[in-house]
Amino acid sequence: MESLKKKKERAKKIFEVLDPLYTQEKTALKYRTPFELLIATILSAQCTDERVNQVTKTLFKKYKGPEDYVRVPISELEEDIRPTGFFRNKAKSIKACSQALLEKYNGQVPSTMEELIKLPGVGRKTANCVLGAVFDVPGVVVDTHVKRLAKRLGLTDNGDPDKIEKDLEKLLPKEKWRRFSDLLIYHGRAVCKSRKPDHANCPIFHLCPSNDI
Repeated sequence: MESLKKKKERAKKIFEVLDPLYTQEKTALKYRTPFELLIATILSAQCTDERVNQVTKTLFKKYKGPEDYVRVPISELEEDIRPTGFFRNKAKSIKACSQALLEKYNGQVPSTMEELIKLPGVGRKTANCVLGAVFDVPGVVVDTHVKRLAKRLGLTDNGDPDKIEKDLEKLLPKEKWRRFSDLLIYHGRAVCKSRKPDHANCPIFHLCPSNDI
C-alpha cells in the first residue's frame, strides 16, 4: 500500500501543474445570493452546470426567496425544473429546504457545515460548495469528476464521497482544498473524461498511476 507521504507528494505536483492551466476561479453555476447558489447546487445533481444555468435564468426571476418555493404547488415547481432531471425529488428537496430555512434561520442560508447538512436535500458536497463560494470556508467538494480523478490518480481507495473528502483533506493544506477540488473538476471535464480520457493532451499523465486506462 502506498504511503501517505507519497500521495501528498503526488497531490502537490498535480496541484502545481494544473493550477496555472485553469484560471476560472468561481463555480460555473450562476447566482446572485447564497440562497440562489443553494438552489442551483441542489439542481446540479446529475445535471450539467450549463443546463442548470439555463433553468435558473428563468427560475430566479420567478422565485425570489424561500417563501416563493414554499407557496408554489409542487407540480408547478416540478415543471419549472424538469430539464435538470430527477425533478420530482429535487422539487421535494427544494420545498422542504425552503421551509426549514424559514422556520429555523429566518430565511437565511446558514454558514456552517453542521447547520447546512441538516437541511433537506443538502449533503456535504452541496454544503462545501456553498461554504466555499459564499462564506470562503475551506472544503473539498466531491462531485463525480473529483471522485473519478481522485481514484484514477491514486489519491483515494474509497468510493464513498464522504470518505474521499477526508482522504483528500489529508493531502494538501486547508487553504488549497477548494482550489484543488476545482482543478480536478475542470480537468475532469476537459481532459480526464469518464469514458475516453485524453491521454495525449494530459499534462499530469506522468503522475497518474492509471495512465494505462
